Amino acid sequence: MEQTALRPKPMPGQEPGGGSKPRAARHPHAAPRRARKLRTLLLALFVGAVLVLSGVGLGTIGATVIGMSRLAELQRQMERTPPVSTRSAPSSPSPSSASPTLAPAPPRAALGVEAVDAEKAGAVIVGVHVPGPGFAAGLVRGDVLLQVGRTRVDSAADLARAVADTRPGKEVKLTVRHQSGGYQQLTAVPGIVT
Repeated sequence: MEQTALRPKPMPGQEPGGGSKPRAARHPHAAPRRARKLRTLLLALFVGAVLVLSGVGLGTIGATVIGMSRLAELQRQMERTPPVSTRSAPSSPSPSSASPTLAPAPPRAALGVEAVDAEKAGAVIVGVHVPGPGFAAGLVRGDVLLQVGRTRVDSAADLARAVADTRPGKEVKLTVRHQSGGYQQLTAVPGIVT
């Protein structure tokens, strides 16, 4: 039988030769992992910046705001009225030389939503103003409006006309197709554009 010498195991952190010099821990895959993490982070930042910069205009391209602001209504009204002459008026006023008086525009109804044309018939809601009549009725982004009252809606322009023809403060039935595919009738009370 052959005799073998038993050697004691070195203590952790000591060299086998009896020295007490600690060994450096080796991580052979640390550098490629760090490089991969850095690339992923830079790619995510780049994609995020592109989405933020391009997303600013994507939601509003082609959107029709249902309900005009008061400023736009005043500008439209000013375009319809003839310009007033700047010549001096005669000393005796006559009915023909009286300056035209601006009659207040009738109140217009607003639903408080933004819509674009749907692929088929209807208008896709891309924005709901909170608070607003559309929000109070239960409209959400992605719904497709198919009918306002008895008026069929084939496009966003049809929706704008149908809402403008309704009386502010009077209930109107909306026929809606949700993103899930279900149909629903909602009741909305269009407000007045201010």
